[in-house]
Amino acid sequence: MQFDDDANLDTSEVQDVRGSRIPGGKATIGGGIAGLIALVLGLLFGVGPDQLGLSSGEDPPAATASSAAQVQTACRTGADANAREDCRMVAVVNSAQDFWRQEFARRGGAYAPAQTVFFTGRVGTACGSATSAVGPFYCPADRKVYLDLGFFNELRTKFGASGGPFGQAYVVAHEYGHHIQNLMGTLQRAQDGRQGADSNAVRVELQADCYAGVWARHATRTPADGTGRPLITQLTDADIRDGLDAAAAVGDDRIQEKFQGRVTPESWTHGSARQRQQWFHQGYRTGDMAQCNTFR
Repeated sequence: MQFDDDANLDTSEVQDVRGSRIPGGKATIGGGIAGLIALVLGLLFGVGPDQLGLSSGEDPPAATASSAAQVQTACRTGADANAREDCRMVAVVNSAQDFWRQEFARRGGAYAPAQTVFFTGRVGTACGSATSAVGPFYCPADRKVYLDLGFFNELRTKFGASGGPFGQAYVVAHEYGHHIQNLMGTLQRAQDGRQGADSNAVRVELQADCYAGVWARHATRTPADGTGRPLITQLTDADIRDGLDAAAAVGDDRIQEKFQGRVTPESWTHGSARQRQQWFHQGYRTGDMAQCNTFR
């Protein structure tokens, strides 16, 4: 996965509160085993803590305002994205939003952008207070993606993914898939309280995987805003394999087998490893969001 060295990055799309103290609101999910149980329950790569009743019961503050000094100072060009993990995530956010902005315009609609918040430890959101243990998530109430970059190491060491830059990009693209669902009114289907292999919760997650694949298909052909050149210049077959491997690593069956010792499809919220790979590949193969109807 390579970025155009000379491309300019838009750091306004990322709020960097790493190292900031988030006041108020007791964290509701602990680390260690408690965090792993939360992952098994289905928040990993999902929507905000309140969707599973994990918020603190208080009105937590939004993440504190930040000058985003770390990314604004260090992440200026595609060359920075090729050299640094946090800058790479800025570039992926830029690429995903460039694509969806242009895709919505092509379809006669208007895309509303979503910020990504980099945090460490815990963060307050409009969906509740959460710790890093819940993994990356999207909060529909404030239309933001929340990401502790330390999760990428856990994806490799705890969940057995092969890693790689595009495995990380898949995570971000999946969360922006949830943002697309929120804009289109389909995300709320996951809020009926049902779990299981055939539940709407699973169908919403698989559709977000498919949308991630759609973005990946067009990533090297989507010109960055204000330029005629794509921000991402190269995605190899090995990159796509890393994305598929990351999708499989966070399948409900893989997580349950690893941390519960048994697979219980009746409690699934995200789909099996095979399903997650299948729907990411569906989006990547077709490049058409209309082919991502997991509710059919």
